[in-house]
Amino acid sequence: MGRLIYRMNVSLDGFVSDPDGSVDWGLIDDELHAWFNDELRDEAAFIYGRRVYELMAASWPNATSDPTTTPVMLQFARIWNAKPKVVFSRTLRDVRWNSRLAVGDVGEELERIRREHDGDLEVAGPTLAAAFIRKDLVDEFRMVVHPVLLGGGTPFFPPLDRPMRLRPNGVREFPSGVVVRSYLRS
Repeated sequence: MGRLIYRMNVSLDGFVSDPDGSVDWGLIDDELHAWFNDELRDEAAFIYGRRVYELMAASWPNATSDPTTTPVMLQFARIWNAKPKVVFSRTLRDVRWNSRLAVGDVGEELERIRREHDGDLEVAGPTLAAAFIRKDLVDEFRMVVHPVLLGGGTPFFPPLDRPMRLRPNGVREFPSGVVVRSYLRS
């Protein structure tokens, strides 16, 4: 059975978006983008909340025909378009681009997704990830930490009722100052 990996860009002070909901503060150069490509190429499927799905769907389905798309972005678009996606939403009525909707309990849906897809799964979206975290379903946390302070916004981790012990699983530093920190559930 594959792992559930929560991977997102996060500011040094722990936020995945600024107070206005923007994620434009990230330092995504070609080297970091290529790392994301390598990471996501190995995932069996992507699990998204509505906001992340809409953000991704606004860019990547048409990136292959956009003349401004760089080679590393083109590679990402091809990976994203080919991968199955499961979108948790109570408001969307339909999804496209190799996606399906999920509306049930995250634990029950995760069991179904694992039956459908052999391999690791990525969950992205802090609100959705919070539901998986609170049920202790996330196997690995990969924080892509950018040297930026936002001062507020949407946090990477939700409030918890009790401490959750994690163990370090590696660090990778990029010349841009971005540091990927990986932690496993204890």
